[in-house]
Amino acid sequence: MVKKVQHPGVDTDVLLEWYRSMVFVRHFEEQAERSFRRGKVGGYLHLYIGQEAVAVGVLGAIRDDDIIFASYRDHAYVLLRGTDPGAVMAELYGKSTGLCKGKGGSMHLFDVQRGFYGGYGVVGGHLPLAVGAAYALRYDHGDRVCVCFLGDGAMNTGAFHEALNLAGLWGHAGLCPLVLVVENNQYGMGTSVPRSSAVPALASRFDAYDIPNEVCDGMDPQAVYDVVRRGVDEARRTGRPWAVETLTYRYAAHGAADLLQPYRAKSEVQEWRQRDPIAQTEQRLRHAGALDDAKVEAIAAEAERRVQEAVTFAEASPDPAPEELYTDVYGEARDGDR
Repeated sequence: MVKKVQHPGVDTDVLLEWYRSMVFVRHFEEQAERSFRRGKVGGYLHLYIGQEAVAVGVLGAIRDDDIIFASYRDHAYVLLRGTDPGAVMAELYGKSTGLCKGKGGSMHLFDVQRGFYGGYGVVGGHLPLAVGAAYALRYDHGDRVCVCFLGDGAMNTGAFHEALNLAGLWGHAGLCPLVLVVENNQYGMGTSVPRSSAVPALASRFDAYDIPNEVCDGMDPQAVYDVVRRGVDEARRTGRPWAVETLTYRYAAHGAADLLQPYRAKSEVQEWRQRDPIAQTEQRLRHAGALDDAKVEAIAAEAERRVQEAVTFAEASPDPAPEELYTDVYGEARDGDR
């Protein structure tokens, strides 16, 4: 589980733990792609490579009892929330020991025990659910918040506007403690933000619904944490929604079938790699005397060991039994139910 910060600012020990977390997520995602190419992963696959700082910074700023909704690029959130990597990898493999018994796959991870209310394959489809969940949290007289991760492409859907208008209205009454995290990774599938959005400053769209918003550097976990912590505190205190646009970049293809990536130049990817969140954090820790070559190698080796253990577990796990096709479809009738 990603390390929480108990005070303003981020000290070196916390940053080192965040570095470990980002390295682990990167190794997991790289292995997931290799497994997909080997025909081991069923369904589709969307990787988080390059965006690790967003997940680490956001999850470091919320409480364990807060809840999370996400789109289909969802592996990092459950891993950092503390879900067993073996169960996540087995889910990608479609095995019965998977997080969702092999029925959800990469795009539909779900771990209610840890407050993760799902990855969703329909672009923008989870936004109305997150708004309703945020309302329920405050209706229940608690101070928990709902965090909703979404991509830049989801902001062009009707669900975005309908749900956010309602969130703004409920927020006026202090009944929608929702934190919206836009991961602007510069592309909605193969279309750049400037080609699909007349106003590419995406955070400004929240103004239409009276939702306070900010923009931050999504390649720096500390920058993400600093901004999101303020927003989370505000949403928790007031019951009003709050939003942030994190400027990040995905190095991987949009999805597993997006091999040639004709929509962007290799030089663009290389330019963004100069700001790799893991490399930037590593340099900061080296300057602070908290990392050296030996430690970097040890952290990478530990991450790879954990990933390979997850692969071994997934490989050895059984496929779902045929009768599983009919379970978890309808609720079970209980005694006394009519």
